[in-house]
Amino acid sequence: MSYLENLKHAQQGLSFDAWKTLHDEQQLDEIIETSKEKPVVIFKHSTTCGISEGAKYTLMENWDFEGHELDFYYLDLLKHRPISNRIAQDFQVTHQSPQVLLVKDGKVAFHTSHHRISVDGLRKNL
Repeated sequence: MSYLENLKHAQQGLSFDAWKTLHDEQQLDEIIETSKEKPVVIFKHSTTCGISEGAKYTLMENWDFEGHELDFYYLDLLKHRPISNRIAQDFQVTHQSPQVLLVKDGKVAFHTSHHRISVDGLRKNL
């Protein structure tokens, strides 16, 4: 199967429609509030990085969460670096790219980066 065929197949698991785009710092306040009722995942992605693209693909290919289990936010780091900086400051997590953060009860319950990003890691920490 070609890369494009694999990507198309992966998108069936986690469609871009399910991803909420994180594009405004005010959304971080919403994420904190939502996380008190339902876990929230933030995926920080550098659109020019091959490792980041691989992490995105891994999430998409293996995604098996139902919409009611958690919310998923996608942050384009190149367009919104100040938001990433605020995430690092507010949640006391060192900035990395790519990076996944699981927010529960207003706090980061789990975070990882680069090749360690996986659906299994998220599921184990829910």
